[in-house]
Amino acid sequence: MANQNQPPSRGDRFREPSFRNLGDARHLEDPTPGNGNGNGGDDHDDEPRARRSIFLTLIIGFSGLVAACAIIGALIVGYMLVVMRPNLPSLDALTDYQPKVPLRVYTADHVLIGEFGEERRSLVRFNDIPDVQKKAVLAIEDYRFYEHGGVDFIGILRAGVEDVMHGGNAQGASTITMQVARNFFLSSEKTYTRKVYEMLLAYKIESALSKDQILELYMNQIYLGQRAYGFAAASRVYFGKDLKDITLAQAAMLAGLPKAPSAYNPIVNPKRAKIRQAYILKRMLDLRYITQDQYDQAIKEPIHTKTAGTEYTVHAEYISEMVRQIMYSQYKEDAYTRGLTVTTTIDSGDQEAAYDAVRKGVMDYERRHGYRGPEAFVDLPPVNGTDASDRDAAIDEALNSHPDNGELVAAVVTSVTAKTVDAETSDGNVITLQGDGLKFAANAMSPKAPAGVKLRPGAIIRIAPDGKGGFAISQLPQVEGALVSLTPQDGAIRALIGGFDFNKNKFNHVTQAWRQPGSSFKPFIYSSSLEKGVGPATIINDAPLHFPPAGPGQDAWDPKDDDQPDGPMPMRLALEKSKNLVSIRLLGFVGTKYAQDYVTQNFGFDADKTPPYLPMALGAGLVTPLQSASAYAVFANGGYRVNPYLINTVSDSRGNVLSKAQPVVAGQNAPRTISAANDYIMTSLLRSVAQAGTGAGTNVLKRTDLAGKTGTTNEAHDGWFAGYQHTLVAVAWMGYDQPKSLGSREFGAQLALPIWVQYMGRALRGVPQYVDPPPDGVTTINDELYLSNFTPGNGFVTGIGLDDANPFSASGSEAASTPAGAEPGPNPDQPVAPPPPAVSASETSEILDLFKHR
Repeated sequence: MANQNQPPSRGDRFREPSFRNLGDARHLEDPTPGNGNGNGGDDHDDEPRARRSIFLTLIIGFSGLVAACAIIGALIVGYMLVVMRPNLPSLDALTDYQPKVPLRVYTADHVLIGEFGEERRSLVRFNDIPDVQKKAVLAIEDYRFYEHGGVDFIGILRAGVEDVMHGGNAQGASTITMQVARNFFLSSEKTYTRKVYEMLLAYKIESALSKDQILELYMNQIYLGQRAYGFAAASRVYFGKDLKDITLAQAAMLAGLPKAPSAYNPIVNPKRAKIRQAYILKRMLDLRYITQDQYDQAIKEPIHTKTAGTEYTVHAEYISEMVRQIMYSQYKEDAYTRGLTVTTTIDSGDQEAAYDAVRKGVMDYERRHGYRGPEAFVDLPPVNGTDASDRDAAIDEALNSHPDNGELVAAVVTSVTAKTVDAETSDGNVITLQGDGLKFAANAMSPKAPAGVKLRPGAIIRIAPDGKGGFAISQLPQVEGALVSLTPQDGAIRALIGGFDFNKNKFNHVTQAWRQPGSSFKPFIYSSSLEKGVGPATIINDAPLHFPPAGPGQDAWDPKDDDQPDGPMPMRLALEKSKNLVSIRLLGFVGTKYAQDYVTQNFGFDADKTPPYLPMALGAGLVTPLQSASAYAVFANGGYRVNPYLINTVSDSRGNVLSKAQPVVAGQNAPRTISAANDYIMTSLLRSVAQAGTGAGTNVLKRTDLAGKTGTTNEAHDGWFAGYQHTLVAVAWMGYDQPKSLGSREFGAQLALPIWVQYMGRALRGVPQYVDPPPDGVTTINDELYLSNFTPGNGFVTGIGLDDANPFSASGSEAASTPAGAEPGPNPDQPVAPPPPAVSASETSEILDLFKHR
């Protein structure tokens, strides 16, 4: 017999008591008379009754609970129908969907180059959304979307179980319809009242719209980070492509954003985004939305996201900003929400050619002037065994402050040997640089290199593709470059690069930089001289100039040119060689006030920035590259003044045209400012410059219809080339924002001309050679051009400055037939040359400086 004091076994302790035991216990506590064993005589009858009593109690209790729940549910439903439903908002926001659509900027050939607004949004119709994107969204957000009526009770039950198992809100139960209701009408606070409203609205939405319409609204409205609303905008923001072009892997990554746009942002958190993407792809596979092969391929696909400044396929940031400013000045804040579409005059191919040309020109200059050293240094924590997390974190933090700049990739040096440098980029790749890849930074590899220049672990450097499949050390430039081109017939801007990189420097050098044009200004002085009887055959003396003291206590001034004076030479040769002394004599003969009026009235230069004194002949005034291009357009289009313009049309969100450019056109309604004959002769002179003079670098294009002029200012602070073909004008510039010398051996022909040549080579591809017929008013004598009203013996100025006593004196037409060495006779038809102008002390100083470069 078991010991009655022994504790119950583990099985006994946890065994549930039976109804029978419960009955026995009851009788032991309340004994009644019966047989000898102490039980009442009816104990066998009481046992079934006890069981029935307990069972009945449970049934009644459960029924009461059900009834109570039903009553409560009925009250809730009644409250929802009577009180809450009448308060539901109208669905006009859905049926007449009017989202905040940003300002969009396009090229003339309809390539998107800019977007402005708090919400980046691009509406896309249901049929235009790729099937792969729809499936990715349904797989992760609401795979029973087409089966439920707006509220998925099975999903709610599943979510409830998950919540209990995880002890909290582990899983939501909102359908896509409920999310649409919340996004359009409700707040994001988590309350039961809001949830009820959300469910009621979901039913209302389902009764008013089709499933496809609801899904379309969701995919256009949902916020996906980076100010992107809707999947079409997110596709462009994150991957730089239209939604129709995305891959399965990219679609899955985008589908992971609605849950937490910041946490799964592939730009900011690529690792977490990749994990989320893999989970969605697995869901798609489990739901048989994709095949195993598609899954395997998508999992392996590398994800390349766009970074700041690379959201668009065409680099036109300066243009977009110009358009934004124009639109804001007219529409104020509405410009960012009305869905305005601006079509510019920009040609996307020309724009990319200009971008590449400026970047290459600037980087070529950087390579000529040597390596300045790393951008900064960071302390690299040591690697503890196989754990490099601290080092990786330090590299990531350092590179966040030094973002990539186009092809110039930022990297942190991790090791240096005598012949190699290892550097880690922001994506974690380690690049080994060696051989030619280190040549540019050879001085930084020397043991004697200064600490701020020397390459060592922790140095932040730039690397760039070397064109051979590898990388080479490079550097961010300090110098700036710019280029603008336009159609001379109507002034439509074809390409505009305001600087090396908009994200690095937002100052637009094409429109905002007032710089000295140097010798690129000389053609306008030459054009004015044609109206005074001078011509390409006029002999002008390239001889030293002497100016007496400007006043008491002042010194005499004997300016010198870059090279030795060549003596008398034809005006054509003088322009080819960009002779400064000749230009001074020419302006002195024409008269500074006449020249100022001529260039401002006929070519559009500002009078207050083109003062009427002798340094004007050397480009001592101030111009912008855009102003210069507009002035050269007069030469290119036959003598007509056109106004540069950038915006062609502005349309609203429904496609209605709000405004359209109406430019003046050469030969139609544009004002003529110089004669066709003057224009023809100037183009001939400028073609000589481009073929045989300082601009001979254009010959690599193998064209005979190019014309232009180089320009270099005092101490080589600015380098220019301005030139044209009959269908296109372009001006290239290089310099520092804070003017300083570009180098004693740098001239416009080395600085700006290569940029111009590279751009024009691309822009004129397929454009036939242009041969312009001579207009009325031009006469050819001995293979040289003359204005018909100024020919030898008929008012033509045969020489200037040949009289040493007066540097600006003119010789008449008879000088052309006077024997060599003989004094030319008087010419009664020749205008009297003005006396030498008085030169102030300040003017003397400016002229002295400007003579150092042409």
